[in-house]
Formats: sequence, structure tokens, C-alpha cells
Amino acid sequence: MSATTFGWLCLACPLVGTLVIAALYPKLASLPSQTAGWIATGAIFLAFLAALGALIKLQGLSPSHRETTSSLWSYAVTAGVNARMSILVDPLSVFMILVVSGVSTLIHLYSISYMDRDRGFGRYFSYLNFFVFSMLLLVLAGNFLLLIVGWAFVGAASYLLISFWYRRTTATRAGIKAFVINVVGDVGLVLGTFFIFNHTHTLEFLATFHAAPHVFSKGSGAITAGCILLLVGAFAKSAQIPLHTWLPDAMEGPTPVSSLIHAATMVTAGVYLIARMHPLFELAPAAQDTGAIVGALTLFIAGTIGLVATDIKRVIAYSTMSQIGYMIMGVSVGAYAAGLFHLMTHAFFKALLFMAAGSLIGAMGGEQSLNRMGGFRKAMPFTYASFLIGGLALSGIPPFSGFFSKDEILLVTVERGGWHWALYVIGYIGALFTALYTFRMIFRAFHGEPVTEARELMAGHQHHVDVPTNPATGEEEDTEVGFPGPAHTIAENAWPMRIAMGMLALGAIGLGLLQIPRTDFVIDHFLAPTFAGASGYTIHEHTAKLALGLSLGTLVGLAGIALAYRIWVLRPGTSAAAQSRLGLLYALFSNKWYFDEMIDGLIVRPAAAAGRFASSTFERVVIDATIVGGATALVGAGSTAVRALQNGLLRYYAALLAVGVAAVGLYFLVQS
Repeated sequence: MSATTFGWLCLACPLVGTLVIAALYPKLASLPSQTAGWIATGAIFLAFLAALGALIKLQGLSPSHRETTSSLWSYAVTAGVNARMSILVDPLSVFMILVVSGVSTLIHLYSISYMDRDRGFGRYFSYLNFFVFSMLLLVLAGNFLLLIVGWAFVGAASYLLISFWYRRTTATRAGIKAFVINVVGDVGLVLGTFFIFNHTHTLEFLATFHAAPHVFSKGSGAITAGCILLLVGAFAKSAQIPLHTWLPDAMEGPTPVSSLIHAATMVTAGVYLIARMHPLFELAPAAQDTGAIVGALTLFIAGTIGLVATDIKRVIAYSTMSQIGYMIMGVSVGAYAAGLFHLMTHAFFKALLFMAAGSLIGAMGGEQSLNRMGGFRKAMPFTYASFLIGGLALSGIPPFSGFFSKDEILLVTVERGGWHWALYVIGYIGALFTALYTFRMIFRAFHGEPVTEARELMAGHQHHVDVPTNPATGEEEDTEVGFPGPAHTIAENAWPMRIAMGMLALGAIGLGLLQIPRTDFVIDHFLAPTFAGASGYTIHEHTAKLALGLSLGTLVGLAGIALAYRIWVLRPGTSAAAQSRLGLLYALFSNKWYFDEMIDGLIVRPAAAAGRFASSTFERVVIDATIVGGATALVGAGSTAVRALQNGLLRYYAALLAVGVAAVGLYFLVQS
């Protein structure tokens, strides 16, 4: 089989899984309780095997022939548009499908135990398979049409999964918010595609990239506008400011969904989009600079919010925003391999952190506040070790994977010189914040005096909640359909969760060794055929900045851990004292820089007011009264007049006939 055949198989597996589970869903009561979970996990694992097949086949080709396309049929051929159902299998798409399918398989495996007694078990896995299918379609798309379809499917799947517990009002609101903001990104993507198609007259990626240098001059308004619009799509999907506010609220979904959105799918789509469109972005330096600046600002702002957030899942969510900021900055400054390498390592340690957090939340009976946690280190040793490994990788401590990938992004950034030094400095400030808020979570949740739930667990009894509540609002809930199920599983008691977390932990420890910066070049060499024409995609040896950057990254990470240890272990009252002294900063950070309020004040309220005004004036006066009401009144008046004439009296009919004949005669007299 060819590489493209494996690509189609990779797409087919999760799609078949989605359809099979959906068809079986009404009949699952007669099947073993975890049937849907195992079908879904098997489908994604088969997709991973197909991705491995594509990798092997691609490696068997010469580097210059590693961009292969395949088309099933032409969807539409009209008005100069040839829209085909085609995929592009090249090093970049294979890299992405390996990460997406590999990490998603482990998330599915984890979910089997985590969602075991939820009444929506079958529906959940059908949605989960559809989510993975949508992301695979997005990264395998060979043209803008299929990219847009995959992009929209990912948004729809995220809505279904974020609002999975649909009887929680907080969950449904979060799902709607994510969907609406992502639709804004969809509009940007579609308009950007139109700008580019209008000049290149093709939707195929390879043909577009070939034509772009001939139809666009570097820095021209058309290509810059097109790429800026593509960035709108990337920023919305990857939760970059100001289109980021949906991401923390997305924590209303089940924890494995949070893991899937943040680690393997969705938020990485923006990074992929910029990397895929690099021939276009290199013709639009202003768009590249915009992406780099927004990425740097996002990693900084998200880091400050993570310092004060108390919901453990939201802290990890803000860390995702921050890390995606590094990736966006990396691919925008031309550090394509480094940005994608960080995407891969981040997928492993971020999925691991969410899974460990899910285990911890299970031990707390659904409670997510760090203010209620403490002392779980001895009660949950496996979960603690997993969280610690993920935290060290996230903090960029050697030899964990995040150390190698994140510092390479900053190294390439500083090599650009000039104002990029500011991005370099912001990157290391963000790294300090990352280590600080990561170990704030670890020290507060696992160290200190054990809370009641930890003591119960050490005594051999997992905490059980008699009256479930919404962790965000405290409202009482039940455990029926549309609410979380009654089970709160922890990794220590469920082997599927332990296997998934163990595999991710191995990746968080060792994946960084795939590419030690400027020492070995596995990722660089593999991705080289995709980025062969990119300016600046050169493989450098050791530099003085490399030694400085790696040393500085290690010191910054260790300093953040040491500071967290001092604040939350040695001197527990320090954070409260700092909060009172820095009240304005604390208010700014805890209110998430007031982005929600600004969007509400500048966009939501004015749009709602304009809608109400239009409804009460234009719609009622012009539409209802004049167009609809006027037409109705005119017809009614005509009907009344006709009814009045149709009274059955012969003299009236004779008079009408005479008037009619006279009118006809008068007409002909005038014409003559």
C-alpha cells in the first residue's frame, strides 16, 4: 500500500468507530458496559497503526518525493473552482497524525475507567472518535476546502464534548462560548482562503504554494490581508489573545476531554495552520510579526493568570495557552521544527498533567479547587509521581522533554536579532511563571497537611459524595443523564488509567532526546522536505547562544520551583501577604485581565443593543408594518372592494361592463 492509502485508512478508522458506536448506542444496554469504550479505543489505535504505515512508506521515498497527494473524487468543478476530496501526505501531516492518533489512543484508554459509570458512556465515545476524525481530516487535508471542513468539524465536536454534561448550565454556556468564538475563527479562515484563491485560482495546497511567489509580491496588501485573516482562524482555534476566553471555560467538559482538546487536538490546529501555510506567511512578514508578538503576549498573560487561579484544571488550561503561545511564536519566526517539536512533547506532558489532575479530582469526589486540596503525596503515590513528571517537563527541567523543545524555540527567536530580543526575554519570564504556577499546584495539592479526603484514602476508603455539586457554582446535581456519573475513579484503582498515564510519563521523560538542540537533528531532517523552500530553515551546529539559553532555561525553571517551595511549603502565609500588598495586580490577574468584560462591553452588549433596536424599529416598522403589513393591507383592501362589487345585482354588472367598454374605446382613441 502507498503512503496515501495509509492516510485514508487513518481517516476511516475513527469515522467508522463513530458510526458503529452511534448505531450501537441504543443497544448498549444488552452489551458489556465498556463495549463502546473499547471499540472507540481500538479504532484510534488502528488509526495510529495506519499513521505508522504512512511514516514507513514515506521514509522509503527519496526526500524530494515525500509530498504525495491522493484524490477520491472532485466535489465541485465550476466557475474556475476544482474542489477535490484530496489528502496531502507529507512529513508534516504524518508528524501530526502520529501525535494526534498516538496521544488520543491513550486518552481513550484512560476514559474507559474515568467515564465507566456515566449514563452517557456510549455517546461520549462516539463524540470522542468524531473529534479525533475531525482533527485528522484537518491535518491531512490536501486543499483549502477539506481544511475548512475539518476546521468546522473540530469546532462542532468541541461543542459537543465541552457541553457533554448538558444539564449543567455552566457546561452548556461554555460549549456555546467555545463554538461562537471558533466560528469567528472560521470566518477568518474562509475569508483568508478567498483572498488567496482570488489570486492563485486554485484551492490545492501544493499548487497554491507554487503559484504564490509569482502572483504575490512580498509584503503586498493582498497576501498580508490573506495571512492576517488566516491568523484570526489560528488564534481562535489555538486560544491566543484576544480570542482565548473560551479555553478556561472549556474545563466544564469531562477531564479526558480537556486532555484531548489541550494536548492532541484543537488548540494545536493553529500551530499546524501557520506551519502548513509557511510559503504564504514568508511572503507576508507583517503577518509573521503579528503571530510572533501575539504568541509572546499570550504566553505572558496566561502565565500571570495561572499564578492566581485556584481551579486545578483551569491552571493547567492557562499553562496550555502559554505553551501554545511559545509554539505560535516559534512557527511565526521561522522556527518550524522547534515549534512542532514542542507541540509533540507538550502533547505528552500536558495530557499526563490533565490525567493526573483527573485522578486527583476523583479522590476529592469531584472537587477541583486547590484551596480544598492537600497532603495527597502518600495517599496517591502513582498520581503524585505522574504529576511531578509532567510538572518537571512543563517547567523545562532537564532531562525532561520540555527542556529540549521550549529552549530551542527561544534560541531560534533570539537568532533573528533586533526586536526579537524582547520576545526572547518575555519567553524566559513566561518560563519562570510556568515553573512557579506548576509547582504551586504540586505543593498545594500533594504536600502539607492531608485533607479529609486524603486521610480517608490512606485508611483504605475513597471519599464518597452523598450530594454531588457543580464544582464551579456549588449547585446540587444528580447523576442521571446529562450530569456526571456517580463514580469518581482514581489511577491507583484502575489499570487502564495507570497504563495510559505510564506511557505518557515515559514520553514526557524521554521524547526530548529525539532532538537535543543543535546536537542531533531527527525532527529537523524528517520535516526538511516540507520546509525545503523556507528561508532560514537551516541546520546549525552549536553556538554560544545555545549554551547560554539552555543554562538560562534550567536556572529559570529551578528558580521558579525554589520560589514556589519557599512560598507554599516553607512559609505558607507568604502568598496571602503578597496578595494583600499587591491588590491591584492580584485583581487584574484573578479577573483574567478583564478580557471577558472588555469583550462583553465592546462587542456583546453593543451587538445585543443593536439587535434590540433593529427589532423594535426597523423590523417592526419597516418589515412588519410596511412590507408585510402594507402588502397585507393592500390585498385586504382589494378583496373588500371586489367583494363589494360582487353583490348579485344585474344593474351593477351592466354598469361595470359599460365602464369597461368605454375605457377600452378611450384607450384606442388616444392611441390613434
